[in-house]
Amino acid sequence: MYEQISHALLNEILTAIKPEILKQRNMRYFYTRLGANFYSIYSLFHHLYGERSDFKAQMQRLVEVMARQYIARPSALKKQDLERETDHAWFLSQKWAGMALYSDGFADNLKGLKTKLSYLQDLGINMLHVMPILDCPPGKSDGGYAVRDFRKVDARIGTLADVKSLSSAMRQRDMLLTLDVVLNHTSDEHEWAKKARQGDPYYQDFYYVFEDRTIPDLYEESMPDVFPENAPGNFTWDEDMQKWVMTVFNHYQWDLNYKNPTVFIEMLDIILFWANHGADILRLDAVAFLWKKIGTRCQNEREAHLVLQLLKDCCQVTAPGVLFIAEAIVAPTEVTKYFGEDAVVAKECEIAYNATFMALLWDTVATKNAKLLHQGLKSLPNKLERATWLNYIRCHDDIGLGFADEDIVKAGYNPREHRKFLLDYFTGQFDDSPARGKPFAVNKKTGDARIAGTLASLVGLESAIDSGDEKGIDDSIKRILLLHSLILSFGGIPLLYYGDEIGTLNDYSYENDEYKRSDSRWIHRPTIDWSKAELRTQPGTVEFRIFTALKKMIAVRKEIDAFADFNGREMIDVDNPHLLVFSQLDQQVSSKVIVVANFDANEQPMNIDVLQHLGLPQIYAIKDLYTGKEPEIIDDQLVIPAYGFYWLTGEQI
Repeated sequence: MYEQISHALLNEILTAIKPEILKQRNMRYFYTRLGANFYSIYSLFHHLYGERSDFKAQMQRLVEVMARQYIARPSALKKQDLERETDHAWFLSQKWAGMALYSDGFADNLKGLKTKLSYLQDLGINMLHVMPILDCPPGKSDGGYAVRDFRKVDARIGTLADVKSLSSAMRQRDMLLTLDVVLNHTSDEHEWAKKARQGDPYYQDFYYVFEDRTIPDLYEESMPDVFPENAPGNFTWDEDMQKWVMTVFNHYQWDLNYKNPTVFIEMLDIILFWANHGADILRLDAVAFLWKKIGTRCQNEREAHLVLQLLKDCCQVTAPGVLFIAEAIVAPTEVTKYFGEDAVVAKECEIAYNATFMALLWDTVATKNAKLLHQGLKSLPNKLERATWLNYIRCHDDIGLGFADEDIVKAGYNPREHRKFLLDYFTGQFDDSPARGKPFAVNKKTGDARIAGTLASLVGLESAIDSGDEKGIDDSIKRILLLHSLILSFGGIPLLYYGDEIGTLNDYSYENDEYKRSDSRWIHRPTIDWSKAELRTQPGTVEFRIFTALKKMIAVRKEIDAFADFNGREMIDVDNPHLLVFSQLDQQVSSKVIVVANFDANEQPMNIDVLQHLGLPQIYAIKDLYTGKEPEIIDDQLVIPAYGFYWLTGEQI
């Protein structure tokens, strides 16, 4: 869009731009994209920082950062950018299947991870989220999210050269690399924090720093505690600096001040740095917390969205083939806002965690019915056309029970009592519960808590193995496969968690580590036992049964066009509360797949009238795409096995 004020400024900036940038050749695509995006970039930057006397100088620096990173961008990645611009919906395909892992827990380091790519490809994984790899202080890392140097890889994990080597190897295999950028905070040992601690006012303005408790107390009136058990409060007194600093997560994680444009430009530079090191997707951590206002919860503020929109516009100038994931574990009505507010195009992040779906799936495990899951999914706001969900069962973090109270009531439960039941169930406090989870972030004031534990241990596999209960083992495996069948068919990118593909149990060794024992999330951040992983090739073992089934499930998913994420899902009401039923439409050929999931320990019936949603004439028979067989039908009732699922379509007789 041409607008005189912004483009007059752009001409002024380009006239004054550094000679080493001006003399560069092959900048045509950069200038084309800059011109196309500049009005939006100018408008957002002016809204956030336009009142500052150094506004023009900051705009000049912003453009130079984008230009320098474009010049540094490898030619192979520039070529990939052009291909993805042509096929702008490439990431909505059903061919993508992801896994999140810690490289040291999975394969010792980045070099080891590179040697395990064939293992991942064998399973069907072609999108890999490598959890934080950056330099963090030992013992004060928050699992890699307290970054000491944004441009340095943790020496225990590898080097920048290892990242490039891994990225190159993955690109040759048509695999996507996802890396983290921690936007909200730095380690208190970061160079910026060190200089702030030494009294430099320039770097103190990178953070929220105060002489006394007057302003912090105003913030605290409305800010909740993120980690009430281990890190209560949102401010920490720094003895060396003799000042208070905002620390929303842990006392050693200092919150960045995005009211300072220098902070924004520095973090954009870091995003583009990792884009140029081969990241196809960047997971932006804790985006809901980016903007702080007195009198609010300091989450989901409009300016946080403007910061993300500005980051996206700038990235589209320099590295348009790179996608953003919004790590925003917030209420359902808030999470879709992180896609952006355009009717079609994602203006913030193309991908967001479907945390509501995740939490609702765990409800079905405990209750053995789908009432709340069905209700919660009906209430889930629609996403944009060019955006997609990241669907997962569990991740490196805790399991929160963040579904809406209104949906809990509509499902027939009391919200407070139901959450208490779920917490008791998954931490083994409920009679007959086979789950072996641990509470995390217990709030003694409210009684609230979240849940830690591996998928296998939470669904009962650990307790069944310990007691030698073969039926319990069988049921646990079925539950693992049932949950995966849903994240693979829901529409979006399924994200498996490392170890789940072989039924990895809780790792209690964290209790012996002084730096980890106070954080129960380490129970589900295991070191993979590769001798156990080898059992995936031996028929009859737990590892074989899970791995083989998931491998087939992923392969079949990739063949089902209806599972691409083009907003073709429709929830279907059925009389049986144990069943979740929805259809997925392949819009190109108008064919449908009906997904049926049974969360009960007994087989369940479903009236075949539901199959009318397939819109098929009588000459068609019904086929389950996963097994390739016709499902059992008795007296006009489809029979769904205990903890079973179907992906149903019509087949001409």
